[in-house]
Amino acid sequence: MLEIFYSDTFSFPLPEAHRFPIKKYASLRKRIAEKLGSRLVDLRIPQPASADEILRVHDSAYVRRFFTGRLTNKEMRRVGLPWSPQIVSRTRYSVGGTIAACRAALLRKIAVNLGGGTHHASFNQGRGFCWLNDIAIAGRAMQAEGLAKNILVVDCDVHQGDGTAEIVNTDPAFFTFSIHGKNNFPYHKKESDLDIELDDETSDRAYLAALEKGLAEVTRRYKADLVIYVAGADPYRKDHFGRLALTKEGLAKRDRLVFSHLDKHGLPVAVTMAGGYAPDIQDIVDINFQTVAAALEFQSGFALRRDMENQSAD
Repeated sequence: MLEIFYSDTFSFPLPEAHRFPIKKYASLRKRIAEKLGSRLVDLRIPQPASADEILRVHDSAYVRRFFTGRLTNKEMRRVGLPWSPQIVSRTRYSVGGTIAACRAALLRKIAVNLGGGTHHASFNQGRGFCWLNDIAIAGRAMQAEGLAKNILVVDCDVHQGDGTAEIVNTDPAFFTFSIHGKNNFPYHKKESDLDIELDDETSDRAYLAALEKGLAEVTRRYKADLVIYVAGADPYRKDHFGRLALTKEGLAKRDRLVFSHLDKHGLPVAVTMAGGYAPDIQDIVDINFQTVAAALEFQSGFALRRDMENQSAD
């Protein structure tokens, strides 16, 4: 059974016609429940990230301002979301979803957070719809709990994971791989351990070839205990902020390529959904659902292989 964590029940207010597609989260959870059901997936609300977990990654003064609503107007403009007590709660549960997905992945090889992927948040500030960096927080939590030492981040959001790269760039226990649009936000990139930058209108074929090459390189260069996969829906050709030209079919192949490559290396994977800004929210839900379906497919492969290995041992 695939463990899936969600936090959409903790809603927060947004101005009318705001571009952040908050409705995609509940729609995705509903689709999963209807199409997959309780026999295949276990949908859970996670525990919220604790202050201690957050403070392993973020500046205490920034966290205090975020928790208490004492952010400056400039800080809120940088994130692009209005502050509210509800958004603090939602953010903590979303981060908690990635922590929980990491723990579950280490037990069952793969697990999913239907939120997360907030890779633009850096040590002392939020950016680009991201208040806290769930990827770094979850990775550090696994290290602190003694569950994993070396963390590989495979970031396939259309935007570079600049916040993650900035936070962990001097930490040899993290390896960050980001494949993203060259001309897209953030316009001043940080240096990941491996960056692959793509031209506008990059097609399925070119994207998948670049991704395959990158995956081969990272697993050659780095021996990970856990992978956090940032499965953004925004490389989609109709995405409002995307600038690439991937189809839904191409994005489904992307997910299968990532999972199959990591499967060959025996690596557990925690999946986060990250960005997705297509004008039609159902397009985002379609892409995210494909990711969940691919995760379920590869978990089934893991389980079958484990059974065969156990039979051989007997």
